Amino acid sequence: MNINLIYDVVIIGGSNAGLSAAMSLGRALKRALIIDSGLPCNRQTPHSHNFITHDGWRPAEILEVAKNEVLNYDTVQWLSGTVTDVNGTNNDFRLWVSGQPEAINAKKLLFATGIKDLMPDIPGFADCWGISIIHCPYCHGYEYRGQVTGILMNDEHAPDFARFIQNWTPHLTLFTNGKSKLTPEQTQALLARNITVVETEIICVDHVDGMLKQLRFADGSTRALNALYARLPFEQHCPIPQALGCSLTEQGYLEITDQKRTTIPGIFAAGDNTSPMRSVAAAVGAGNLAGAMIAHELINEQ
Repeated sequence: MNINLIYDVVIIGGSNAGLSAAMSLGRALKRALIIDSGLPCNRQTPHSHNFITHDGWRPAEILEVAKNEVLNYDTVQWLSGTVTDVNGTNNDFRLWVSGQPEAINAKKLLFATGIKDLMPDIPGFADCWGISIIHCPYCHGYEYRGQVTGILMNDEHAPDFARFIQNWTPHLTLFTNGKSKLTPEQTQALLARNITVVETEIICVDHVDGMLKQLRFADGSTRALNALYARLPFEQHCPIPQALGCSLTEQGYLEITDQKRTTIPGIFAAGDNTSPMRSVAAAVGAGNLAGAMIAHELINEQ
């Protein structure tokens, strides 16, 4: 396929939010190019849940079907690669992409680039991420209902999150991975709900193909687990929006309006890079709205 050099919209990131936006734009007869590096954040997750019509599908299967549907629209194209640089202003952006000798021009940009989770330095942890070490009970909690479960947290939000997860299982332990930052009152409240608190440092996650078996601790002890919830720090997967001047929220997400506009004219964002609601369903909805709002802006500027 020949890649044009001028588009109405370039979408950076071809996972659920980006593909959903591309469908809206294709149906609005807008020339859109999706540029994707092939590294979605949920690529290690075996099954996606809480997305009607696709509950239990592998994330890669959802993306394959979505990509085929989106590329049926004549005005939408796909380019595998990584955007290395962007400059310009509203209605006159230029992008450089790995493996492409010439710049690509676009009137509008949509960043659907997600976030990068910052894994703790615990052997085995990253191997289990998205499989048995999980972040969202709505995405994974049903599959681990009633099973022996842990929570890895050590901040003021840990007690509330632990009480929340207790909806899915009574077999719950809070691991602070070091001296607890909870107040005595918070600790006592958790104990009253049969949620124990373990402060010993975790040195290893034992697993088989990403399925957690036990945690190993610095004092030589172990704790068998089926699942572990973790709220990890993160950074933007793509630094380009910030380089272009897009503002971040206090939590580190791209700041957007209800119409998915960033703080820089002509630049939009949707998906995990803008919201803690990390699910396929949320990304699809955000992308759908972003595509419609970009098309609306382009039409008004004609």
